[in-house]
Amino acid sequence: MEEMLQIGVITSTHGVHGEVKVFPTTDDSARFKKLKTVLLDTGKELLTLEVQGVKFFKQYVILKFREIDNINEIEKYKRCPLLVKREDAVPLEKDEYFIADMLGMGVVTEKGEEFGTLKDVISTGANDVYVVASREYGDVLIPAIKECILEVDIENQKMKVHLLEGLIS
Repeated sequence: MEEMLQIGVITSTHGVHGEVKVFPTTDDSARFKKLKTVLLDTGKELLTLEVQGVKFFKQYVILKFREIDNINEIEKYKRCPLLVKREDAVPLEKDEYFIADMLGMGVVTEKGEEFGTLKDVISTGANDVYVVASREYGDVLIPAIKECILEVDIENQKMKVHLLEGLIS
């Protein structure tokens, strides 16, 4: 299991005082209000930054870090992910999972037949959609609804699915 979880990506600077626009990659943008520190993945190292201010603008979160006071210091971090340690992550509800823990898991049908590997998760608003790479059918889109997702076993990296009519051809 991943020890670090991505919560957003810096998209651009905001103003001249070192603020950044962050595209949230968490389904709970409000979590940024409670965030005290964040880890910035520069590609070479992880920088621990203290969150000084949080604002919301359209689909973005505007963050101000205590350690950075001008646009020139933050400019180089565009497109860098923001991470939190697993123990600082938002607690999950029943039947909720971190995407990082699910990617790569094996997918089997309700009959126990190997179907494929979970390749991606698409957030649609109504419900997530799982992209399963299947040798026989290519990429198959399976809605993350209880009628289709029968069981998720994070520990054993297995998902059992019911394939509704029309999902594969």
